[in-house]
Amino acid sequence: MDNLTAVITGGSKGIGADLAGRLLEKGYTVVSLSRGAPDWSHANMVPVEVDLLDADAVAEASAEIAAQHEVTHLVHNAGLIWPNLLEDVTPADITGLAQLHLGAALTLTQACLPAMKNRKFGRVLFNGSRAALGVPTRTAYAATKAGIVGMARTWALELAPHGITVNVVAPGPVLTDNFWGIIPEGSEREEALAERIPVGRLGTPRDVSNAFLYFCDPENGFVTGQTLYVCGGGSVGSLAL
Repeated sequence: MDNLTAVITGGSKGIGADLAGRLLEKGYTVVSLSRGAPDWSHANMVPVEVDLLDADAVAEASAEIAAQHEVTHLVHNAGLIWPNLLEDVTPADITGLAQLHLGAALTLTQACLPAMKNRKFGRVLFNGSRAALGVPTRTAYAATKAGIVGMARTWALELAPHGITVNVVAPGPVLTDNFWGIIPEGSEREEALAERIPVGRLGTPRDVSNAFLYFCDPENGFVTGQTLYVCGGGSVGSLAL
């Protein structure tokens, strides 16, 4: 299939950047959304600076992207954790992450949907989290990441007749800036966590982009509404971070 265009939120670094680079190698055009300009470039990569916590800014960026590109793939990868124990969580934590993880995805998908339906092909992908199954200090994060699963399953049913699949990749602990914002890089805590994961190591951005590539593939149109945990076995039992 020719002329594939992927919108990737959080595409400037970490998992998003790894996936963007791999799709570019396959000939995709990639529109990367992030709060800051990426420190890398490619002839077929279009950087868009936008704060996904700002609903109005997301609406404006979404309309511009849909007007300029026939989007075939939407990968909502951007996310924040905002950890707090229950006593310290505020309603603003939940509404903020709901906008980032759910509201931004809704606005972007609605903007890209007409082109996907017209083409009778599309791939909508979410970066979920193993934390949706429960992790201490993750009230807002786990709640909104769990919401992604319900939203994706609903959209999968609505969009299946149009040739559009909707799936979730749910990583466990992965070595990214988000992870190191909670657990210091190279610390004893990081090493201890790796030892508790069934496969004996922490994940990498490449581990997660491998899963996204499967769902992105135009040939994989018989899988929709699914959540794939990429967590080294951490979703099988309990895992304390």
